[in-house]
Amino acid sequence: SCSYQRFVNCYRCFYKLQPQLTRSIYDQFISQLQASIKEEIQEVKNEGNLEGLFSSLDKVVEEAKDREEPAWRPSGIPEDDVRSAMVPYFLKHRSYLRRVLREKEEENRKVAESVLMGRDRIAELQQLIQARQQAWQ
Repeated sequence: SCSYQRFVNCYRCFYKLQPQLTRSIYDQFISQLQASIKEEIQEVKNEGNLEGLFSSLDKVVEEAKDREEPAWRPSGIPEDDVRSAMVPYFLKHRSYLRRVLREKEEENRKVAESVLMGRDRIAELQQLIQARQQAWQ
């Protein structure tokens, strides 16, 4: 194999003296390296609860199979990614705020009309009082 040839090239002097022992050392080195890598992967899985995360990811993938539009993917440009996520939210929030503003303006208009009607009624009552006061005197 290619990796064995590189190993032999690194230890050429040793290989010339004992080729079988060099092969044995290489095989043992590779098996220990593979075992070590597997242990590291298992530790990362255990520490990060990756099994649970992978199962939840599988569930998300399974749920998304029926969706027609493609899933969102980052573009690699943070400004564009933030814009694509935040602009729809802000537009929706703006329309909500505009609706609330219209409702409040309508409410304020009704209150202002009520205040004006009250003032008119007060003015009428004052005139009525003055008229009765003058009639009484």
